[in-house]
Amino acid sequence: MTLAAVMRTIDAPMAVEEIELNPVGPGQVRVRLTAAGVCHSDLSLANGTLRQPLPAVLGHEGAGTVVETGEGVEGLAPGDHVVLNWAPPCRACWFCEHGEPYLCQHAEDARAVPFATAGGGPVYAGLGTGAFAAETVLGAHACIPVPDDIPLAEAALLGCAVLTGVGAVTNAAKVRPGQTVAVIGLGGVGLAAIQGARIAGAAEIIAVDPAVAKEGLARSLGATQFLAPHAGLAKEIRSLTGGLGADHAIECVGRGETIRSAWSATRRGGTTTVVGLGSAQDPVTFNALEVAYFARTIAGCMYGSTDPAVDVPLLLEHYRAGRLDLAALVTDEVGLDGVGEAFSRMRSGQGARTLIRF
Repeated sequence: MTLAAVMRTIDAPMAVEEIELNPVGPGQVRVRLTAAGVCHSDLSLANGTLRQPLPAVLGHEGAGTVVETGEGVEGLAPGDHVVLNWAPPCRACWFCEHGEPYLCQHAEDARAVPFATAGGGPVYAGLGTGAFAAETVLGAHACIPVPDDIPLAEAALLGCAVLTGVGAVTNAAKVRPGQTVAVIGLGGVGLAAIQGARIAGAAEIIAVDPAVAKEGLARSLGATQFLAPHAGLAKEIRSLTGGLGADHAIECVGRGETIRSAWSATRRGGTTTVVGLGSAQDPVTFNALEVAYFARTIAGCMYGSTDPAVDVPLLLEHYRAGRLDLAALVTDEVGLDGVGEAFSRMRSGQGARTLIRF
């Protein structure tokens, strides 16, 4: 038995319950969690924006220690430190074979298979990982080894926020030295994107968020300007960039109005990269003239367009060299019973990442 925050109903409080994890099967491992970040995608699952079989244990940004391995597992052993990968590529589908493992068509397979039981019924793992639990069982291919010298609590953020934010800048947008970058939305992903822009050598990094309390943190991570969103935001960004607009706008909110604002703040010929996962009922509109006239590119970005097996070691190099600050992204810490509190802060736009400590 292990303790977990179980979601039984959409948009209802989660309760900490005892669950019975499935036995470790072939190709699987059991991991004891050290920490798990509370991500906006967890909130989207909890409120029904993203679909999830219920009851479920959410949480997908986690790190911990392997305690048991199943038959056929190679490269992992009890005692190994790992970061969980909520979208593990199969390496065999069309997308994987064409260099797009972040779009793997089998990455979501584990979400539809129960990983535990409680009260005599099945329990599903949110995004296939179930990190809001003291222990979880998942595929060995969903675990990325982490060297012992890396603090596991900070390493948890690599599992989603940092991979997504830094990857959006370096892999998807491909920001070059000297370019200007506007980052809209300063949660964990947006603040990671600011660091990614600084690491990429951006000359100007304009941070945008309604919470003015985040300005100091944003500037400490690399932002050169801080703006609050308003009706004239695009015009103000153009005024800060020689009248042109940003070379790159990174949208980390997932709302139609902020995507539109990011697009308008991008210079002619520039690129708008949409990272935030929004609602299918929230449209974004463009008129027929502006698409061709401004010659901008708008592109979606899933999981930072990363291959975690490749990108996590690269991020750890930045971390060791002092270029990537993981601890600064953690603005609150709670126990397992604090998920609801973390969601409330997220809804009100407070803080960056809340970390669950086990």
